[in-house]
Amino acid sequence: MNQSPVPATTSGTPVASPATAGAGDTAVADITEHPSERATRDVSRSRLNTSVDDNVGSLLPGRGLERHRWIARPAEAYTAQALRERLIGGIQSWRDYPATLRLWFWLIPTITAVLGGILRFFRLDAPHSLVFDETYYVKDAYSYLVSGYERSWPANANDSFNAGNPNVLLNTPEYVVHPPVGKWMITFGMWLFGGDNPFGWRFGAALTGTLTVFLVSLIALKLFRSHTLGAVAGLLLAIDGHHLVLSRTALLDVFLAFWILAAFGALLLDRDDGRRRLASRLAAQAAASPGGRPSPTQLVAGPWLGMRWWRLAAGICLGLAVGTKWSALFFVAAFGLMTVLWDLSARRIAGIRSWFSAGIIKDGLLAFVTIIPVAAVTYAATWTGWFLSKDAYYRQWAATNPAPGWDWLPNSVRSLAHYHLEAYKFHQGLSSDHPYESSPWTWLVMGRPTSFFYQSPKQGTPGCVVETCSSAILPVGNPVVWWGGTIALVILLFWWAGRRDWRAGAILAGVAAGYLPWFMYPERTMFIFYAVSFEPFLVLGLTYVLGLVLGRSSDPPWRRRSGLYVVGLVLILAVLATAFFYPVLTAEVISYEEWRMRMWMPSWI
Repeated sequence: MNQSPVPATTSGTPVASPATAGAGDTAVADITEHPSERATRDVSRSRLNTSVDDNVGSLLPGRGLERHRWIARPAEAYTAQALRERLIGGIQSWRDYPATLRLWFWLIPTITAVLGGILRFFRLDAPHSLVFDETYYVKDAYSYLVSGYERSWPANANDSFNAGNPNVLLNTPEYVVHPPVGKWMITFGMWLFGGDNPFGWRFGAALTGTLTVFLVSLIALKLFRSHTLGAVAGLLLAIDGHHLVLSRTALLDVFLAFWILAAFGALLLDRDDGRRRLASRLAAQAAASPGGRPSPTQLVAGPWLGMRWWRLAAGICLGLAVGTKWSALFFVAAFGLMTVLWDLSARRIAGIRSWFSAGIIKDGLLAFVTIIPVAAVTYAATWTGWFLSKDAYYRQWAATNPAPGWDWLPNSVRSLAHYHLEAYKFHQGLSSDHPYESSPWTWLVMGRPTSFFYQSPKQGTPGCVVETCSSAILPVGNPVVWWGGTIALVILLFWWAGRRDWRAGAILAGVAAGYLPWFMYPERTMFIFYAVSFEPFLVLGLTYVLGLVLGRSSDPPWRRRSGLYVVGLVLILAVLATAFFYPVLTAEVISYEEWRMRMWMPSWI
């Protein structure tokens, strides 16, 4: 398999095609090519409907053109096989791999997930107390387990929880400002293992973090068509300290990251599914026409593609993401735009004349109808516990607050709308000082990690054999992953703008949707762990660049070896960095000097 994300010609130069040279196209580097996969590329739209000489389809001589059909006969260009190769590439699903590699397509994500799971579940019950914002979400989740909605707690509730006695709920409702999904996922672990122990209340986060590692490896395999790069992506996320800590702590953000990544994966599958449908329907029209190609009328707008089930799945995942944290709304917008642009590109490459208007009408409007209402209904369903309750917070607000002109709405809907308005005001006005708040400007360089837990055990306590020790949980990212990923984003910008590689644009869209919106709220109290929502895309970006370093299968052996050595060195450094920081990621008891040695920046303390 070619390791590089960039397809190559036999001379090693990147593939460019007249059919993919238009502005806004993101399909130039549609797949990573193996030499055996190099086939007919994009067909020049301006020549698809004109007569061609018999020698047009022959192999063209010259640098970078060997073994490439840049122009095909119309009858050949509109066969199902030719259309699929232009739109998707030589490898169109995992079943297209040789039999010896099909097993690895699933085994590699599984192996990286097992590694990630070991790191996340080992000593998951340490520390044996609520840490940082677990004080909110764990207690809310226990309320769900008991009542189906949030109830309030006495002042000493944390002490009761830490002592294994969580059953001290009060009968009054509690006002919360985050939707229910993440807390229900925490509740799942409590339902399995009990709410009286840290393993139970952290199990949901650890399982979700492990599944995220599996997903990112699988998505890398899909994006880059490389087993090596699939393993690299899974390994980098599995060992990253930032994601590791969020996966071992019962906060909401790791659940948000999972549902966002799941939606992205569903849209990737929809991209190929939509292109397969376009290829088969255009090919059917061509086969029914005397000239072996669709009629000029059929090529004006192209066919309808029908119900896109993977888009429906993406809508559900996005609804669950918004049901975890409202910041997922930015991903809804970014991913919606992204999937429509993919469809526009597909119609243009297929030879549709009015590809822009056809893509908007036949794909874009249906994408909106498929994703947005489904996400909205899914989000509303996540409030089922609140709807079924009688005394949840604001549940009876509408009954005592009539609204002329809105009386046609059920009281429960008006009450929930008021709840959302109040929660929005809270988030907008959240500007209180916090010792570990951090500006988004510092996130990519890990300027101010949020301390989740710190204790100073004295000599004689378990694990402490010196005068003063430290036990800490600091979600500091792996420097190789975060600093390398930050550099990779700059490279991706050039590759997306210059090479028009749709994969670079997709990765950048994920990072932008999770990162850039926070700059709109400079006065708001923010924390670096919010960045876990786009961290999988940062890992994919670094993996993309490491694929460039590995080189193409057509490169000379010395070039391939050099790239392999560099990538191997990066991975070794990343593993060593995680091993070095691991004690301060998992609350191990170490000496104060050892803890201090791991605080590389004064702002980390």
